[in-house]
Amino acid sequence: MNETLELLLLPFQLPFMLSAFAVTLMIAVPMALLSCYLVLKGWSLMGDAVSHAVLPGVVVAYVIGMPLAIGAFVAGLTCALMTGYIKENSRIKEDTVLGIVFSGMFALGLVMFVKVESDVHLDHILFGDMLGILPSDLVETGLITLAATLFLLVLRKDLLAHAFDSQHARAIGLPVRLLHYGLLAILSLTVVGALKAVGIILSVAMLVAPGAIAFLITRRFQTMLMAAVLVGTSATFFGIYFSFLIDSAPAPTIVLLMTGMFIIAFIRTVIRTKAMADHKAASQQ
Repeated sequence: MNETLELLLLPFQLPFMLSAFAVTLMIAVPMALLSCYLVLKGWSLMGDAVSHAVLPGVVVAYVIGMPLAIGAFVAGLTCALMTGYIKENSRIKEDTVLGIVFSGMFALGLVMFVKVESDVHLDHILFGDMLGILPSDLVETGLITLAATLFLLVLRKDLLAHAFDSQHARAIGLPVRLLHYGLLAILSLTVVGALKAVGIILSVAMLVAPGAIAFLITRRFQTMLMAAVLVGTSATFFGIYFSFLIDSAPAPTIVLLMTGMFIIAFIRTVIRTKAMADHKAASQQ
């Protein structure tokens, strides 16, 4: 009994596990908030694009001796701006542009990474290294989390209006262009914050799943924001915890938990919708 209890409490006694909990819980908050806007605007692929597009920025930053976070942020923002420019100046739809831009930048990053000798492991960039987080990483992620969360909460009403109907938002005097590119900048910044914890690929799930799950189980936007944060932080916490107990990789375990939560939420929604339809049909007879 004592041995089992010690095993269950062991993750909270190891410094590297505490750092992993701290860095992922911090970044899970702005990513969950962002996911609500991405889901409402149909921008889920934008999160995928930006997260993949940061790779060439990471490589260039390493070569010139610049902090990797700055290179990643510039590359991610460049991808977002390029997508917007091409969309506005051609007949190509946004999802097509995103596919071309992010795959091109990701391929460029892989080619550059192979050609450059570095001590940065590709697996850590792609999948994160939350168990190897340094105190400086915690500070950097904390500052990014603070900036992104404040932006998303302070401007939540304006961003909501922009997400639902940009034409109406422009008509009532909102700075639509500033909101649009501000959201893209915060998206790029948040991906940078998640880079060391969950990596390029798995950050996509954290930018989509919490908002999608919250959208299924709530009816009001404020509730949706809170539900998304609860989903993101709980999946993050228990994903890391269970990964330690079953000796698996933390980031994929977090994503599997989010996937399971989405399936449960979807089944609940289907059952509830069917029950309401049956009740309505019975009341009309």
